[in-house]
Formats: sequence, C-alpha cells, structure tokens
Amino acid sequence: MASPRLGTFCCPTRDAATQLALVFQPRAFHALCLGSGALRLALGLLQLRPGRRPAGPGIASASPATSARVPASVRIVRAATACDLLGCLGIAVRSAVWLGFPSFVDDISAVNNTDVWPAVFCVGSALWIQLLYSACFWWWFCYAVDAYLVIQRSAGQSTILLYHLMTWGLAALLSVEGALMLYYPSMARCERGLEHAIPHYITTYLPLLLVLVGNPILFRKTVTAVASLLKGRQGIYTENERRMGAMIKTRFFKIMLVFIVCWFSNVINESLLFYLEMQPDINSSSLKQVRNAAKTTWFMMGILNPAQGFLLSLAFYGWTGCRLTLPGPSKEIQWDSMTTSATEGAPPSPGGPQEPGEGPAPKKELPGGTHTSDEALSLLSEGSGGSTIEIHIASGSRGGKAPDSLPKVQGTP
Repeated sequence: MASPRLGTFCCPTRDAATQLALVFQPRAFHALCLGSGALRLALGLLQLRPGRRPAGPGIASASPATSARVPASVRIVRAATACDLLGCLGIAVRSAVWLGFPSFVDDISAVNNTDVWPAVFCVGSALWIQLLYSACFWWWFCYAVDAYLVIQRSAGQSTILLYHLMTWGLAALLSVEGALMLYYPSMARCERGLEHAIPHYITTYLPLLLVLVGNPILFRKTVTAVASLLKGRQGIYTENERRMGAMIKTRFFKIMLVFIVCWFSNVINESLLFYLEMQPDINSSSLKQVRNAAKTTWFMMGILNPAQGFLLSLAFYGWTGCRLTLPGPSKEIQWDSMTTSATEGAPPSPGGPQEPGEGPAPKKELPGGTHTSDEALSLLSEGSGGSTIEIHIASGSRGGKAPDSLPKVQGTP
C-alpha cells in the first residue's frame, strides 16, 4: 500500500489519526499487504514468461526494420510496469519485516533508541515506495501526453529522453523534498503538527491527482483527434473506422477506471484522517462512523494499490496476458489506408494492365503524412491481446488480405 502515512509511521511522536491507522489490526493489515504484493509480483512474472507476446504495438508481427525502432509509447508502458513491480516489491518486503521482526519494528517508535537501523529501514522503505509509485504516475501521465502528440504528429524518438528526465527528475525531487520537510530537523522532532506534514502529503499525492485530472482531459482530446483523423482519411467514416475509434476510446476508459478503482480509496482515506486530525477528540462517539470509514478504506488501500499493475495489464491485453495456452483463432477486420484509397481512385496507367512479371504500380500518397497517420492509429489501437478481433492495415484492394509484413493492429471490440 502506498500512502504518505508510511513516512509518518517512522516518527516517534505521531498525531492521533496516524496512530489510529497504525494500531488498527497491524498484523492483519501487513499480512494483507504482503499477500497482495506477492500476488502482484507473481502475476507480473507470469506475464513476463518466455513466449508471451511482447508488451507493445506491432512488436511481435512487425518486420525487423519496424521492430528495431521501439515506439515511445511501448517504452513508457514498460517503464511504468517496472516501477509498479518494484514498488510492490517494496510493499512486500516492508510488510514481511513488520510481520517477521516485531521487536525490530518496535524500536522505530523508541524516542531515545541508539540503534538507527530500524529508523533507516522505515524511512528507506517508505521513500522507496513513494519514489517508485510517483514515477509510475508520472509515466502514465507521459503516456497520455505521448498519445496526444502521436496523433498530432508532434512526437518523435527524442521525446522519450524528455519523458525520462521529467519522470525521474520530478519523482525524485518531490519525494526527497517531502521527506526533508517531514523529518527536518531530525526524526525525533518530526510530525509536530499538520503544517509540518502537509508538504509531505502534497508531494505524495500531486502525481496521482495529476493523472486522475489531467489524463482524462488528454485522452478526450486524443479521441477527438482520432475521430477527425479517421474521417479525413477517405472523406467518410466507415464502420471499421468507427469501431477502431471505439477501441481506442474503450482502452482509455479502462485505464482511467483502473486508476479510480485502485487509488480513489487513498484520497478518501487521507481526507478522513485529515478531518479526524482537526477534531479535538477523535475518540468521540459522534466520530465513530468516520473512524470506521477510515479503517475500512485503510484496508482497501492494502488490497487495491498493489493490484494496479495487474488490472492495467488486463486493460491492455485482456486475460491472454496471463493465459498459459495460446489464444484461439481471431476474427479479422480490414481497414484501408489513405494510400489504398488513392491507388484505387486513380485512373489506369497509360501502359495498360500490368504483366505478371512486373511489379505493382507505385502508390501515390496523399498529402498529410499518410504513413504517419497509419502508424499513429496502429500504436493507439494495439495491445489488447485478450480481444478476438484484429484490425489489419490493408495496402491492396479493398477487403483484401493484409500482407504479413505489415504490423497487425489488435484491440478490444
């Protein structure tokens, strides 16, 4: 579970709301966190097993020249997945220590304790979890930005370097700044009041709130741009193109649904605990329902936070991401590129029909970056391996079979 309260647990003196969460069924809570974190790690290893389709658009079926240049969106998803797995590893290790070494954990709360290792482990594990999950949030924000830039044809291979700098730079800056503000001037004097801990909470939840608020806006702009791009390809909006736009919209909806399900309990829990901190007596009978709600959402966080990565893999690949057998036969849906329409609409060549030994007539591309638009749509609509529908970019006659050398575009119907 990723919460700024993990950092305040390391303070010898804690506020009443933090103490309420800390002492409520601690062994059951850490056992739950250990189980959910270990399950996420196991499922992550299952998804990375040999023979599984790569986590990226067109990598499995693309030509060697295409697969040599991995799109930025694929690298972003891989980086976000790696951050999620390492964050879950930190949750599992921290919970295992809490369960297996209770005397070691008790030394964290000792005011005049000379052994610094319990405090070092507490602060280090809390900072590890916060850093990696903050980086994960920043990566998913970059994913939304990159999706919009790809459709606008403003993204390139150089942007991945900017994404790395922004993600790790901001994640490290916010995490270190929040920790310094919380533990200044020393751990023995930290958690002196709300004004002392608020910067730590803001730096923790800022990336999450950015994803919850900013990503839907960027996704909506991307879906609108995709619809305009599909309509402009042939001047009409065919059923297959409408279905492709619906696939992209469904994927974005699934991504945001996972974030809301997995992280909204954190926002609710933190709001309830802040409300309790502002009360003169949190043990008042009038606050019983608030205390129960805070305890319930506290346990929900232990289950839902580590589940984020697995649920996102379902949003991208469906159940085939964990299936041990090969997926069944798929249904093919043909959609044509603008170059196809241009070739079909062009008048016959003056030389007459092609001889069998001659190559096909060169295709006349329409202005506007047709190949770029085809690639952009392929990147956004691929990756849902759990689907039984495949969309193929057809470069021959309308309704013809797509060449094997071109990447397949898979999505959820």
